[in-house]
Amino acid sequence: MDEAQALVPVLESLLKRGIDAKQAAEAVGENLQRLSHRIFLSGGMYVDVGKVAQQRTEMDAHIQRAKDAFEEIDAIGVQVKDLDIGLLDFPCKVNEEVVLLCWKMGESKITHWHTMEAGFSGRQPLDDRFEGRSNRPKPEKPN
Repeated sequence: MDEAQALVPVLESLLKRGIDAKQAAEAVGENLQRLSHRIFLSGGMYVDVGKVAQQRTEMDAHIQRAKDAFEEIDAIGVQVKDLDIGLLDFPCKVNEEVVLLCWKMGESKITHWHTMEAGFSGRQPLDDRFEGRSNRPKPEKPN
């Protein structure tokens, strides 16, 4: 638990970077879609091919930045669950069961958890079982 909590500022920064890049890519994509629609409606028109290519390159760069940020989060061992609300889950072993600590963008710290099956709708407040716990499940010991 303490380990997960210590990661929140880094993860929040990565998540924000990824969400910002995703939104920027979507904005460029919407501009390109509007242009395509205008071309279709007018039966063709002069297009600044260089500008369009630049916009596509810009959109691809935003997409790559988003992917990189989310891959960094995944490499830490944290699951990105919902980009629209900035939802992350941290695997945690409690009483021999793996559960998920649940954090949402804007929350100052991790205050909830849920079972693997329940998901966000099954969020529950943390209780004393989580005090001082690591966020990573401990590997099974060989017999």
